[in-house]
Amino acid sequence: MARHPLFAGKALRALRTRRALRQADMAQALGISASYLSQLENDERPLTAGLVDALGATFPVDWADLAPPAADELAEALRAALADPHLAASNPSAPHALTGPPSEQIERLARQFPDLARQVVQLHGLYTQTRHRLDMMDDTIGASLAAGGRLPWEEARDWFHQANNYVDTIDRGAEELAARIGGGEPSPDIAQMQHWLSGEGVSVVWRGGGPVRRYDPERRVLTLDSIQPLESSRFQLAYQVCVTALADEIASIVDAAPLRSEAARHLLAVGLGNYAAGALTMPYEAFRQAARALRHDVDRLRQPFHTSFEQTCHRLSTLQRPQARGIPVFFYRVDMAGNVTKRHSATRLQFGRYGGACPLWIVHEAVAIPDRIHVQLAEMPDKVRYVSIAKGLVKPSGSYYRPPRRYAVALGCEAALASEFVYADGLNLTSEDAVARIGASCRTCPRDTCDQRAFPPSDKAIRVDPAERDRVPYRIVAD
Repeated sequence: MARHPLFAGKALRALRTRRALRQADMAQALGISASYLSQLENDERPLTAGLVDALGATFPVDWADLAPPAADELAEALRAALADPHLAASNPSAPHALTGPPSEQIERLARQFPDLARQVVQLHGLYTQTRHRLDMMDDTIGASLAAGGRLPWEEARDWFHQANNYVDTIDRGAEELAARIGGGEPSPDIAQMQHWLSGEGVSVVWRGGGPVRRYDPERRVLTLDSIQPLESSRFQLAYQVCVTALADEIASIVDAAPLRSEAARHLLAVGLGNYAAGALTMPYEAFRQAARALRHDVDRLRQPFHTSFEQTCHRLSTLQRPQARGIPVFFYRVDMAGNVTKRHSATRLQFGRYGGACPLWIVHEAVAIPDRIHVQLAEMPDKVRYVSIAKGLVKPSGSYYRPPRRYAVALGCEAALASEFVYADGLNLTSEDAVARIGASCRTCPRDTCDQRAFPPSDKAIRVDPAERDRVPYRIVAD
């Protein structure tokens, strides 16, 4: 089975243009000569396996979008299996533990021993299924399940998770709508959206107190609470614009979704309306370009789009449009009790859905100390490291007798992309002592030396010695 030569001149030129690099700069980053790069860009020479690895390591986000499809599907499947960070965590001292073997070795194995390669891919699939079952067991233990399965909001939330938190039809529709309404501005303002709604026969009434948003379809009157922050009012106005303009698209998606209850379908419709409102106030391409240019500085990024800190973080987690992705980030919202109330991750980081997130995670400190950005370099048990920020937020209630809502939002990316994330600038990314070693939840975390465990992992035995008391009153028995 001969290896097919991979010519990628168009993709290389597109990558260099996207990053505004000269040929000499890009060649230096890849460790090749400028003349060699010129030959590659003109399809005079094919990419070598080593250069494919170098491109993926040097430009991980851009190359994932622009790379031509590999000719050998078996080699690609084997590459993905052997690069699984959970395998690296089981043998961290092995060569290439964190990156997987070089492409040349993988292709040789797939070419010379295809049956063995297929078995490795199948074993990895079985291993992944087993790991997912353990995660589901953690979810089940933490959840109060309704009769017959998941609760409605779990169904709706899982739908977005399966969609990778990107809905192309809604996103593109909202982007086109923003261009029509906004009049050349980065984002439509309140007056422009009210004017558009009036053209649809909808009146807007502002009133202090009451529901955040209420729409009367018979009178075609939208009532908004004037006490809420301006960004929140603007978002609720954008919601009504989107559910009016994109009603057919939202209904079509809800009808096709495999949801079992009417409540779940209503929740999905609301979720799609909220998604569209975020896409209207932060149009995809303008927002993505600004995010890259500002290196994801949330406070600077929210200014031209007039959005809140939380809205901006949430939108960053949706930038998954094919061939135009943002950097993969995770976004979480945690309340005062530690419950994860929102979670969207385009990274490999996954925390439990029902609370019980690792107490060492910076987000818990942020809840207690609001209005300050906390930064952390953390490592999960699979050895993948993340740069994350967390900020505690307080939403006013408008009344002394109603306590304000307090929570924290977290945003982060893998440490390999730290150069794209402004918050990594003050971190020592090479210091082992600077890394917080966290886990998804105590029930699934394999760390046997953590002194902040709430309970032992559910798949391991423990030993209790009445004569000895350490910080945790038991020891985890190794496999």
